[in-house]
Amino acid sequence: MASLTAILKDHYAFSSVIKNPKPFKKLDFSAQNPDLVLRDLSQTKVFSDYVFEELLSNQSLTGIGGYDENRVIYRHRDHFTNQENPRCIHLGTDIWSNAGEPIYAPLDAEVHSFAFNNQYGDYGPTIILKHELGGIHFYTLYGHLSLDSLDGLHEGKKFISGEKFALIGDYPINGNWPPHLHFQIISEMQHYKGDFPGVCSVEDREYYLSICPDPNLILRIEQNS
Repeated sequence: MASLTAILKDHYAFSSVIKNPKPFKKLDFSAQNPDLVLRDLSQTKVFSDYVFEELLSNQSLTGIGGYDENRVIYRHRDHFTNQENPRCIHLGTDIWSNAGEPIYAPLDAEVHSFAFNNQYGDYGPTIILKHELGGIHFYTLYGHLSLDSLDGLHEGKKFISGEKFALIGDYPINGNWPPHLHFQIISEMQHYKGDFPGVCSVEDREYYLSICPDPNLILRIEQNS
């Protein structure tokens, strides 16, 4: 049987997860970005102001990026550092846009699980959808949503491709992050429900990237620096 990555590459079309017409700009949250050391990003407003200054500097843009990025921004949050091997490798793609931005199902789906991961630095409201292509089941995770995105959900609820099912949330409800969507593909959910690691340690990088392929296989967004 073909691998999930091969099946996603061969699929002819996915519906857009974010449908606004603004061009995308890649945002860098690694140690290669000198702007980050000049700001106290533990303060969510400072972090949010920085993100949206970047997106409004020349024109109205939508931010994107982060897959397999070794990020320094997690050093400010105990959620990622209070363990033997701190987590810093981002396993999804972030889409940075205004709170209230609609989110759409990229293909037919049913709700696998959902939760309000209400901890500083966590996902906040989270939805995980289950999909099937080419005989393979897999999952997409949507983090940092609005709280009302969870209203009326139940496990097994179905959405069709292109159907609106959630909104980008605002801080502090969204885990205390600047408004954005964390989008992640997962091939093996293991025991998780309503949650799944979106950031791993350097030591676990190879394993998690093997079960969390590049989200741009579905998003298919050109990322301009």
